[in-house]
Amino acid sequence: MNSHAASRLAISIMAVLLGFTTFAQAGPPLICHPIEIGQAKSLPWVDWTHRGSTDYDLKNLTRDTLAILESNPPVLVRMETLRRATIYARRDPQVAKELITRLQARAANSDAADHSNALKWFDLGYLAEAYKQWMGKGEPNPAAGIDGYSLVKKAISLRAEDPEMEFAAALITLRGPESAHQDHARKALAGAKSDPLLAQNLDSSFNHQTIAELLVTAPAERAHP
Repeated sequence: MNSHAASRLAISIMAVLLGFTTFAQAGPPLICHPIEIGQAKSLPWVDWTHRGSTDYDLKNLTRDTLAILESNPPVLVRMETLRRATIYARRDPQVAKELITRLQARAANSDAADHSNALKWFDLGYLAEAYKQWMGKGEPNPAAGIDGYSLVKKAISLRAEDPEMEFAAALITLRGPESAHQDHARKALAGAKSDPLLAQNLDSSFNHQTIAELLVTAPAERAHP
């Protein structure tokens, strides 16, 4: 990493340490903030306004999402895949229910086999939290009653150490609990020193700003997506 990139990352890290908790005010972070995944395979691109693959066949969503998750991609790729899946799933309540039901069964089966799979619990927990941020009041939400954050914490405990999961947990806990959020953020930031893709996400652009710039902007001045 050259000195300029290192300096920008240092600024990002400082900003996150000082103001990570204000990020939630910029919009639902699990939906409005795309995760940088490089050239990794994910679902067809779609952003929160539904620009992109508007002709995507929703009947393939569960199958395509599971195929990507089962290919053993990094956690950041899982986060972006589940973000896109949530945006697609909101178009069809039955598809939304089918996807989370399959992820529930997949995670439970790993426990039933006495081989708890951290990634499967992470996928379920992250999808549940994404659903909660994106499904509007009055809409059917198949994630109702699922404590996604607890499932992500379970995944973290099974992995012992995973800065990308810590980053996901930090995003989930932007509105609290504060002590848990700060712990997740510190671990994610420390892990970014040896995880270039995680570091790139901390320095990525969001609504014409870097995340660092967004975090240090006064709430009244912050642009919303």
